[in-house]
Amino acid sequence: MRFRHPDGSTVHLAYCTNVHPAETLDGVLAQLRDHCEPVRRRLGRDRLGIGLWLARDAARALDTDPAALRGLRCELERRGLEVVTLNGFPYEGFGAEEVKYRVYKPDWADPERLEHTAALARVLTGLLPDDVTEGSISTLPLAWRTAYDDTRAETARTALRTLAERLDALEDLTGRSVRVALEPEPGCVVETTGDAIAPLTAVGHDRVGICVDTCHLATSFEDPDTALDDLARAGVPVVKSQLSAALHAAQPHLPEVREALAAFAEPRFLHQTRTATAAGLRGTDDLDEALAGDALPDANPWRSHFHVPLHAAPAAPLTSTLPVLTSALTRLVGGPHPLTRHLEVETYTWQALPPELRPRGRAQLADGIAAELTLARDLLTDLGLKELP
Repeated sequence: MRFRHPDGSTVHLAYCTNVHPAETLDGVLAQLRDHCEPVRRRLGRDRLGIGLWLARDAARALDTDPAALRGLRCELERRGLEVVTLNGFPYEGFGAEEVKYRVYKPDWADPERLEHTAALARVLTGLLPDDVTEGSISTLPLAWRTAYDDTRAETARTALRTLAERLDALEDLTGRSVRVALEPEPGCVVETTGDAIAPLTAVGHDRVGICVDTCHLATSFEDPDTALDDLARAGVPVVKSQLSAALHAAQPHLPEVREALAAFAEPRFLHQTRTATAAGLRGTDDLDEALAGDALPDANPWRSHFHVPLHAAPAAPLTSTLPVLTSALTRLVGGPHPLTRHLEVETYTWQALPPELRPRGRAQLADGIAAELTLARDLLTDLGLKELP
């Protein structure tokens, strides 16, 4: 979906296909047929943007076979779909029964992360629509915080500098500009937007910036205005933003609140949980840890890294951090010029919701994704952007 900003530039809105995990190119093609095109049809649009997730094997197949890349591009066009951004965070196995900490491997101190991201960039230049010259790729925020020392930090910085140089060369070759965005996430080396400033300044290249995920921003109790002001002062570009909402519990000391939260503690994904205290942010790596005894202070609200559907907040006594998303979006695209032109709805946890909230079959999932995109569209038009055909 495309929108005209009042300054005349185009802002792109997509939804991320990591909600339909596939490891192979055949699986990606099936996603387009079974999920993405049905969502487009529900929205009544001739064109729908998707934030494509390409696992290692799918990315390699496209990077090494020009015919396969042309075939994917033709399939996108045939189904009324377009790609300007990729989700390069998960490497493989995102549809496994247990993902948890595995999603952070390989990290930016591992050469495979550089090679995979460079391959994604090459693929993206071949998928961009003819009238679009700028693409983006979100990636993990350096590494999970453990086993990350000064040596690995320098290796990661070197890898990002190397990537920036390759992206410069790629633009010279193709005429298409690709930028990469570190996506701060609780528990990682770069947990907050503030944590991103030092390493990105050290890399010192505008090819590498930040992806503002509004679920992660909220989980870490960051104020959107403060975060974006600090990034602007540091000269760190907002390459893309993922529009998402976290799970919010206002009174976690109450037994009924803990019971409601326990329904969201599930075995597939990590649900880092945080609370703001007078002594600073406190947290656990997962929601079940927070619910176990006194692992986390419960005098103040808890927020958990669980991407809840944008249009459907959990039932009381829980809610979502949608207000943080709307506040961030106002700053991102509501000013005289957009801070980023790539927006991506990323609710990959539909099938991880409590059983009574999960979609039953493809049709209900498509309905839900279309409803999320409709909410995001309405937020954008309320900010003065005009939806384009």
